[in-house]
Amino acid sequence: MSIKKILILCLVLVSVVACKSISKNKEVISRKTETAPNVIVILVDDAGYIDFGFMGSEDLQTPNIDKLANSSIKFTDAHVSATVCAPSRAGLITGKYQQRFGFEANGTAGIGLSDDVVTVADVFKKNGYNTYALGKWHLGEDNSDHPNERGFDNFYGFISGHRSYFPIKNPSKNQMLQNNGKRVTFDGYLTDVLGDQSIKYIEESKDKPFFMYLAYNAVHTPMHAKKVDLEKFKDHPRKILAAMTWSLDENVGKLMDKLEELEIKDNTIIYFLSDNGGAHNNNSKTGPLKGWKGNKFEGGHRVPFLMSWPNKIKGNKTFDGLTSSLDIFATSIAAANISEENLQLDGVNLIPYLTDEKTNDPHESLFWKKLEVSATRIGDYKLITLNNYGSVLYNLKDDLGETNNLFSTEPIIEKNLQINYKNWEKTLMKPLWDEGKDWLKVSNHVHQSLMENKKPAFKDVWNPEFKKAK
Repeated sequence: MSIKKILILCLVLVSVVACKSISKNKEVISRKTETAPNVIVILVDDAGYIDFGFMGSEDLQTPNIDKLANSSIKFTDAHVSATVCAPSRAGLITGKYQQRFGFEANGTAGIGLSDDVVTVADVFKKNGYNTYALGKWHLGEDNSDHPNERGFDNFYGFISGHRSYFPIKNPSKNQMLQNNGKRVTFDGYLTDVLGDQSIKYIEESKDKPFFMYLAYNAVHTPMHAKKVDLEKFKDHPRKILAAMTWSLDENVGKLMDKLEELEIKDNTIIYFLSDNGGAHNNNSKTGPLKGWKGNKFEGGHRVPFLMSWPNKIKGNKTFDGLTSSLDIFATSIAAANISEENLQLDGVNLIPYLTDEKTNDPHESLFWKKLEVSATRIGDYKLITLNNYGSVLYNLKDDLGETNNLFSTEPIIEKNLQINYKNWEKTLMKPLWDEGKDWLKVSNHVHQSLMENKKPAFKDVWNPEFKKAK
């Protein structure tokens, strides 16, 4: 055989091997794309602990969310990392205690997320996912804090912490509804607009898996509802909240229907939770829990929490282990078989606990801190401390309503919780902003009253003369 023929034969063999290799790689990529789960985080705003049917509500109608609950794990001891909106969202989206990067107080003070902190969207985008953020952002107003700069391919929502549910004639830059920085005008009701956009994004994400952060502003104030829904609940004692919740439920239903229509529901992980406890000013209910949004009692940070993934996790059951919204990041990337080094997450992968591979609690302890108030949870015990006032200790297993203070009768337990809190506190940054002296007075009054099992004097604390008092 001539040298020329030998060279041609070698080239043919190399080409065949290369084609097979390329074909095999394409097959692997295709399989990975087919099996990689979609992930949707449905985050609602200021919802009361018992204000959904699956949580025991007898007066608010939530048939679609209840249907989701029937195919989900329902977490009975689930918490967010803060009792107010912005820091809670910072913890969820980074998977770590937000105090580690100075995001401790509410609002954003024009600072927002630390430039070097990694979001869950950053990780999914890096690993081939389409990434979408919808609704309320509230994580910073600077260009560097914009969702498009924090891992999201597309953002359809508003930057501020609240806004009207109906069109605003001349909205501020932070309150305008926008799509990737450009103002969007709309007719109708914002909850419906966000729901419709979530469906549109899912339809567009055909060839790649997606991560969707669907942050409804419902049921945060202002208390706005559609006329048709107000008429439906005209005789309801919580008429506006019932109407707002009904609209939220309808849009969750539309989303679920679309997932079923596209035959991707079984391989879509869906989380459903509130960003903090029910607010004092939206007529929400916290049921057996003491406190509400803004304070360190259970009503402030224990939330309704669902997770559905029919392909991998058997639903329609409860999980009683101590869990946190911090776990969403770690669980989601583990489900997608994504391994990222140096993330140093505070959340844990929940999947081994939900499939009975592990039987202990996901967390031995959880911590909360905002300026002058802190809380520590270890096992059944919880310690709440107000600086320059004192501490209260509760056994949540025996006293979920946090009324029986064990501080003076359980000194060993109290000391253990204090030591653990101090050790955790050493790992934190100094808060990059606060909430002002007037608000601290209100917060301190509310905490002190609840620690004494008294009802806060709200008529007094909102009085300008109270704020001026020392």
